[in-house]
Amino acid sequence: MSFIELINVNKVFGEGENKVEALKDINLSIEESDIYGIIGMSGAGKSTLVRCLNYLEKPTSGEVIIDNKNLGKLTEKELRKERSNIAMIFQHFNLLMQRTVLKNVCFPLRLRGVKKKEAEEKAYELLEMVGLADKAKAYPSKLSGGQKQRVAIARALASNPKLLLCDEATSALDPQTTASILELLKEINEKYNITIVIITHQMSVIQEICNKVAIVLDGQIVEEGKVDEIFANPKSNAAKKLIIGDLVEESAYIDEITNKSTKNKIRAVFNTNSAFEPVIANAILKFNKPINILHANTRNVGGIAKGEIILGLPDEKEVSEAIKQYLRECNLTVQEVE
Repeated sequence: MSFIELINVNKVFGEGENKVEALKDINLSIEESDIYGIIGMSGAGKSTLVRCLNYLEKPTSGEVIIDNKNLGKLTEKELRKERSNIAMIFQHFNLLMQRTVLKNVCFPLRLRGVKKKEAEEKAYELLEMVGLADKAKAYPSKLSGGQKQRVAIARALASNPKLLLCDEATSALDPQTTASILELLKEINEKYNITIVIITHQMSVIQEICNKVAIVLDGQIVEEGKVDEIFANPKSNAAKKLIIGDLVEESAYIDEITNKSTKNKIRAVFNTNSAFEPVIANAILKFNKPINILHANTRNVGGIAKGEIILGLPDEKEVSEAIKQYLRECNLTVQEVE
């Protein structure tokens, strides 16, 4: 069995006309030590889903099983004990503003009855790990957003959790700070073997850190799998919008400013080998037909640079199909763009 199993999970709020189905028949498996992404737009149900993982929200029906323990069958005392293995960090950090950085990290330890000296030693160790040992005596109001999130991460790790839930943990941060926090989470995953679940609406976060992803829309999982595979060939409309929406909008803009109307568009993703070959130039020479480059981009997917491009192909169906087949033979992943 996987480290986390969600089986037919449903969550309903309200009744009658006010009834809202926040989660609909969610089935999900997450392996131990995974960095697993759950992505969706605002209102998709992803935050409700993550709260069901630690039973802060009790599912209306279905099962949540973590580390072979069915949370729905635990007593309140057993559930509290199990929650000590599940830590959570949030978008707005949730630090205690009237306490120093050190005391913020000590707080969960002191709640568990750890003696002050031992708690402070552990807290200093964690602050060292997140690069903030020199801020131990500072108050949160004196810290930057990135520093506050590092304190929140140190505090989350104080209880030696097996699972770390990150609910939009980088949404309030600038891109450079986001990158540093994601790098820290990767280090934590490798050093402590902690399973991490990332909840976000930003595909760039998923591509940077996660090895697997589930895409949520209207309370349902519409697509899931390995990040690199979904990036190369998204199948659901929700995944396509998240991954290639910006590229399609940019290509439409290029059409507009060049007074063209390219109807036959494709997205091609380069693999490691094809990236070093003049594939598009070769295709133009081979078929003696114009191929318009409408937009191109390079993204970091799991630490590997992935090139993607939107092409406008000739209107002749037979020629365009031949070009697509040629690109596939050159090891590019090709998909239609509407």
